[in-house]
This record gives sequence, structure tokens and C-alpha cells, in this order.
Amino acid sequence: MNGSVRPGASWAEFGHGLRSWRRRSGLTQRQLGLAVGYHHSQISRLEAGLREPPPGLVHRLDAALGAGGELAALADPCGPAPGPARGPRGLPTGPDLFAVPPGTETGDARAAWDGMPWPAALPAEGLACPLHGCSGCATPDRDAAADLLARLTAPAPRDVELASVETELLHALTGFLACVIRGALHLTALDGTATTERLLRATVRWADAVDATGRAPYGQLRIAAQYAQVAGRLRMRRGQSSVGMAWFGHGLRWADAAHDTPARATLLSDICALVRLDDDPGPTLGYAEAIGAVDTRRRWIATLSHLYQARGHALRHDADACRRHIASARRAFARLGRDDALEAPWLTGAEGEMRVESAVGGALRDLAAATGDRTTARRAVEAVARSRARLSPLMRDTHLLLTLRLADGWACAGDPEAAVALVSPVLGEAAGTDELLVRAELGGLHARLVRDWPDVPRVAEYRERLLDLGVRGAGRGLPEFASPARHVRTR
Repeated sequence: MNGSVRPGASWAEFGHGLRSWRRRSGLTQRQLGLAVGYHHSQISRLEAGLREPPPGLVHRLDAALGAGGELAALADPCGPAPGPARGPRGLPTGPDLFAVPPGTETGDARAAWDGMPWPAALPAEGLACPLHGCSGCATPDRDAAADLLARLTAPAPRDVELASVETELLHALTGFLACVIRGALHLTALDGTATTERLLRATVRWADAVDATGRAPYGQLRIAAQYAQVAGRLRMRRGQSSVGMAWFGHGLRWADAAHDTPARATLLSDICALVRLDDDPGPTLGYAEAIGAVDTRRRWIATLSHLYQARGHALRHDADACRRHIASARRAFARLGRDDALEAPWLTGAEGEMRVESAVGGALRDLAAATGDRTTARRAVEAVARSRARLSPLMRDTHLLLTLRLADGWACAGDPEAAVALVSPVLGEAAGTDELLVRAELGGLHARLVRDWPDVPRVAEYRERLLDLGVRGAGRGLPEFASPARHVRTR
């Protein structure tokens, strides 16, 4: 038994109810366990009435199965289990749950996925089915998906008109989002921002309509949280941090309402990445710690949390804490298991190694910039070089970012000529991008080169080339593409 038995609690009755709701949802014990972050053997013991479920797990089970509070009532017949204030269907109370940031209704799904391979099954591009998790679901074909999405975005669709195709429509929404994510890797891909936001607004309206009928729109809210994350990232690529942060904030609220632990962790990591651009270690560390608090059992979440904490401590000039969290991140990453790979495939294998080494290199570079330690800078160069070597050639934005980070590492290590040699082939592309993280990297590198080595011939050539590209302020330490915060941070 986990904890003491509360008076009146019947775990056999709870187990019977859990089994009934799981079978009604068509999930196996393993699939349900993956959805709520528990091993299938623990789900089996719960269904057999052999243990008391932790209160937090009760809420996640209730949400995953759409039980509308019934399981919570079985777990504590004397009163509601601890948790946030919720309405009669288990959703948080409050008028803002179905609100969205203002915007225009534009975009066509067929144009936005033009040229992108349509996924035949889920998971795809790291996106699982919002109803069945990573269990494996077929998607409707491309034409059928386009018709379904057109029905969703039609003027004032009623829930009764969409209820008969709910599963197929959620699969179509997930398939489209996978196309957008895939398209973001290609230089020639259409942006997809307008269509993503149009579908997101329609999905939230649908969730509101479902809620009004007395059903809990958990599937709709889960896919809305995923759309909000992608919409926020697309806005960041345009250099629009305020709109991006607004979408992240709404996505976080929808993920919380649907008890979507993976979405909450990844949304917090995106928010942390934006906050870090302000070079304020306090908020950076606060969000980094919040990532780890989402679920202390998931090693992929622990890996993310330690990586972001390492960067926060680097901003604080705390070398010992920075290195401690780097070591903890690498240990957690080395212990990732099959369930981690199902929930966060982008953090496993070669891609996962690329992401971890990139973050480690960023933390060490930040620490070297803050302390002037060239040994740390050379370790940053090694980490970023390892990350860059594992990079897919399709990930152009990431290639730009890592190239600039590697060049900045060499600048911190006292080799401005190596820095300029690395940045020169991509300088025009980097200077012309709107992507926030790339601009921040270029701003920090530029400030360092112009301030510390203005008389080095190759640095002078680099500065003249920026002027030829039309970048105003290129002869100073704070050109147009550099944020004031990055300039303050660099030394």
C-alpha cells in the first residue's frame, strides 16, 4: 500500500472502476501506464485493488480515461482528492480556459503541407495520438484529412457535427502538425504559421463546444497544447517573442487542464529558453527547476531540467553548480529507457546526443564568457563540435545556431581568427534571419569580436562584410541583430 488507507476508501472498488474505464477507452494496461507515467505492473496492482493510488495519479488516470471525476470519487468517497479546483467534468474552473490570443483567421492546410510526406500512422515527428498516446494509430489519408480540417474550420461548427468523426479529426490534426514540424526542417518549406494558428483556434472552439455538452474535451485540449507549442516556436522563428510567449502560456494552461505531463515539461522548456535570452539567472533557474518538478520519475524530464539549470547557473557565474548539473544531465540521459524514447524520441539516439551536447556547450560557453576561463571555453568548443557532427543536414536553423555557438566558443577561448573562419560561410544567412535564438548567438559573438579584437585583420574584414550586407551598427558592439541583454552578458 502506498500511504495510509483513508476511512471509507475501497481500493477493490476503485480497481474495478479503473479496469472498467480502461477497457471502455480501448487501452491496454501498458498504454495507460505510458499515458500517466507509471509502469504497467502498477496499473495491474491498482486494478486488482492491491494498493492505494497516490492522489496525483488519481487525477491523471481520471483525465487520461475521460472519467469526469468518477475515479477521483471512488478514491475518496468522503470528499474530493487533493488537487486544483475543478468543475463537474474534472476540468479546472475559470472563464479563461477556452480563450486564445487575438489574431486573424487565415491559412489553408493543403498549401501548408504541400510537398511534405503525410504520416500514415502516429506517433509521427514525436507527436502521439491525443486519445491513445503512443499506442499506434492510423491517420486518415491526405485528402480525407483535408476534408476533416475544413469541417473543423467551417463557420460555427457544432459539436454534434464533429462528434461522429472525433477520433479521425484528432488524428488529422496530429498528422497536419507533424507535417508542419517536418516542414520546419526544410529551407524551402512554407511557413505554416497562419494555418497552424487557424486550426488551433478552431480546436479550442471545438473543445469549448464539447465542454458545453457535458463531456470533458481532454483530447482536444491535448492537441491544442501541442499546437500552441508549435505556434510559439514558429513565432520565435519570425523574431516575435511576445506572441510566442503568449502561445506558450496558453498551451501550458491547456496541458495542465488535460494533465498532459510531457506537454507541460516541453512547454516549460520553451518558456525557459525565451526567458534565458534576458540573461537573468533568477527566472531562468526558476523555470528550469519547474521543468524537473513536473515529474521526478521521468528521466527525460530530469535531463531537460538539469541542462537548463546548468545554463542558469552559468549566468550566475556559479561554475561548480553549472558543472554539477551538466554531470547530472549526462547521467540521466545515459539512463533513458524505452518509455522515455516513446514520449520524447527527439531526446534519444543521435538526435538526443546532439541536443544534449548543444545545451552542454551552450552552458560552458556562457560560463566561459562570464568568467573569462579559456579552459572552459575549449570544453565548450568540444561539446558544440560533437553536437554539430550529429546534426541532420535538414535542420538548417540548428546548423546556423551551432555554427555561431562554436565560433563564439573559439572567441571565448582566445582565437578570433578561428571564430571568423567558422562564421564567414554562414554570415549572410545568419545576419538575415529573424529566428530569436540564432540572432542572440550572432549578437553575442559580434559583441565579443568587435570589443576584444577590433584590430585583428580578419575581424576587420568580418565587420566590413556585415556593413556590406547592410547591417546597421555592424562597426560597433551592438548591431541591429543583437539584443541589449546579450551585449550586457558578454565580456
